[in-house]
Amino acid sequence: MKAWPRELSVGLALAALLGALAVFAPGFFAGPPLLSLAAREAPVLLVACGAAMVIVCRQIDISSGSQFAVVSVAAGLLAAEGWPPAAVAAAALVLGTTLGALNGLLVAGLGLPSIVVTLATMVTWREGLRWWRQGAFVNLPDGLQWLGLDQTAGQWTLIAAALGLFTLLAIASRHLAAGRHLYAVGSDAEAARLAGIRPAAVTFGAFTLAGALTALAALMNVIQSPQVDPKSGTGLELKAIAAVVVGGVAIAGGRGRLAGVLLGLLLLATVAPALTHLRIEAHWEKAIQGAIILLAVAAERARGRPA
Repeated sequence: MKAWPRELSVGLALAALLGALAVFAPGFFAGPPLLSLAAREAPVLLVACGAAMVIVCRQIDISSGSQFAVVSVAAGLLAAEGWPPAAVAAAALVLGTTLGALNGLLVAGLGLPSIVVTLATMVTWREGLRWWRQGAFVNLPDGLQWLGLDQTAGQWTLIAAALGLFTLLAIASRHLAAGRHLYAVGSDAEAARLAGIRPAAVTFGAFTLAGALTALAALMNVIQSPQVDPKSGTGLELKAIAAVVVGGVAIAGGRGRLAGVLLGLLLLATVAPALTHLRIEAHWEKAIQGAIILLAVAAERARGRPA
């Protein structure tokens, strides 16, 4: 129960913000814009879940935005070549998983610092994509957008898929042995090793899972637009990590729940449209989000826990 007060505080902050919007800007709750916002954030939720798994085992991955862009472009090119959607999805998943596994191999296999490894791969994938595409968009074939459904049905399908996968991950992280191993390694890798857990294998698995989730998020991104922007995913890793930290996952590892990650993402994602409806200058968005992150870390420290 000790983890819940933090998540409860995030939930109360979100409820207070939504309550204020209901009073001062009821237009925020108009159906189509709110549905579009939820659909845009659905891929971010999956990336944030992957980031949470990595952080729980006391690592960090700042390359997810670049992975997201690479997989998005690759999936778009395959679709443009006439590959069926199922084959495109399979190839994208393999690519994303491979990129994540490469990070895991360098961190867990060679013992390199995760911040250095993922910084290097972030720059490598992003600059390689820039050199390859030269900023050119990928035009997608007709029928791929929203998987051939109308926009509203496609958005609901996307949101349902993201929430369904999130629910499975949340259950697995708390009730399956693999999920408990993540927390054990994040809390004390040496104690976990003495208990028969292989920290290197767990770390490798966390990075690989993060890569697979990023690939699924990229596919969700691809079907929302008739084109793929090679600059997509810029800043995504920071947004995902911010949601993780605000949601109560400790940067020091070993603690946190995915339920908090969802609440953290919803809180941060609500800021920008809230400012628009309240007629506040948009440049305050980053400042407010930064303040939320600082307050979350300060609250963790005030309870006597390392953030």
